[in-house]
Amino acid sequence: MDIEGFVRARIDDYDYNDLADILAVRIREYKKISEENSVEMAKAVIDEVSTTLKLQESDDEFLKEIASVNKADVLMGEMGVGSRGAGDFFVHRKIAEIVSSTNTASLVNPSEQDDGGVVKAPVNNDEVYITTAVDGIHSRLSEYPFLGGFHVTRATLRDVCVMGADPVAILSDVHLADDGDVAKIFDFTAGVAAVSELVDVPIVAGSTLRVGGDMVLGDRFVSAVGSVGVSAYPPTARKGATEGDVILLTEGSGGGTITTTALYNGFFDVVWDTMNVNFVQASHALFEADLVKDIHAMTDVTNGGLRGDAHEISNTTGVGLEFHEKEIRQMVAPNVLNMLETLNIDPLGVSTDSLMLIAPPEIVGDIKKAVAKYDVAISEIGEVNNSGEPILLKEDGSSEKLVPLFREAAYTKIKKLVGETTPEDFEEMKQKVQKASDAAIAKKDKVIKHILENK
Repeated sequence: MDIEGFVRARIDDYDYNDLADILAVRIREYKKISEENSVEMAKAVIDEVSTTLKLQESDDEFLKEIASVNKADVLMGEMGVGSRGAGDFFVHRKIAEIVSSTNTASLVNPSEQDDGGVVKAPVNNDEVYITTAVDGIHSRLSEYPFLGGFHVTRATLRDVCVMGADPVAILSDVHLADDGDVAKIFDFTAGVAAVSELVDVPIVAGSTLRVGGDMVLGDRFVSAVGSVGVSAYPPTARKGATEGDVILLTEGSGGGTITTTALYNGFFDVVWDTMNVNFVQASHALFEADLVKDIHAMTDVTNGGLRGDAHEISNTTGVGLEFHEKEIRQMVAPNVLNMLETLNIDPLGVSTDSLMLIAPPEIVGDIKKAVAKYDVAISEIGEVNNSGEPILLKEDGSSEKLVPLFREAAYTKIKKLVGETTPEDFEEMKQKVQKASDAAIAKKDKVIKHILENK
């Protein structure tokens, strides 16, 4: 519970003492303290919030401007942010616009909508490509920190691998709310370390903080893991897909999303299917065989499933992608596919954590041979053409254009209640979000100008 947010939302509607009494009751739901102490704590929060609100009475108009948020009046959940669908993709493109002015020296940056970014650096008169990526723990794995740590580490390493880089370092950032048991930190770290040892990539740095400091009650656990990779070759970003290429897919058994689906729907045995490092091993096989430089594009099937990835690749490159449904289904681990079909979850709309390769036909045999060395299944699932659209050729002979849902396929009961359909006012929401993004860019530019002029 965010007690600062609780106060900010109610401070104009209640008398000081009444608000303190209401908040004190909430505080005692989480903390074993006396009524007197809970009231004092509540009053301290109200006093701090009241002090910050006085900023609006300040004569410093510029400070008031940069300290206030130009609200979009569109909520995260309403826009589907983090739900890997059309709304989420739109917001990510706005984030890319905000940071675009910083990308003059980058080779791959957020404008490409890839999960990893790449810069080039001189080392001993040679050029080395450095890839970085960061991923957050799946929100529904807060109660299962070891699994959360394991899967978020796999995720960030995947994001480095698909840029054609060999991972060399892992970083961990842990946030546990005030009432969380310290053991959660250790369990999470052990999950990260398990993957680190399995793939022989060291954990080199990190940070440990409380969620919201004293202002958030409960034991919610959130975190992120980052990774760094290096390569002697240019990145295999999505934009490299070329007409005539073959699309290959490794077998996917899922990660954080599939684990969450299994846990919250009672398919507990499926959790073990997800506990592997096949993706990193398949990528390493390509490095060993010196094939990465010849692959045109690599990506992991995560953001909104194959539907989302296919749409983003086609949208970024302008090429067409033709997929074969039968071959795709064969590349979903049997237990995972059975669970998804039993729960009526679209396998193409959820993260399966497969490695998708787009490569010229002449090296397809070499790719299959290299990956097979690590007992990772891989198959051809489609081709790149000049249609400009991602098309799925279905098993019944019909075809379907692959477009991302507003949210990724609903894989828990609460997600099914929220739904996947696009809101009727989505276009209006996009306009509001665009306006807020533009305002943030203007604020950034104004602050930079102010700092430079007042050196």
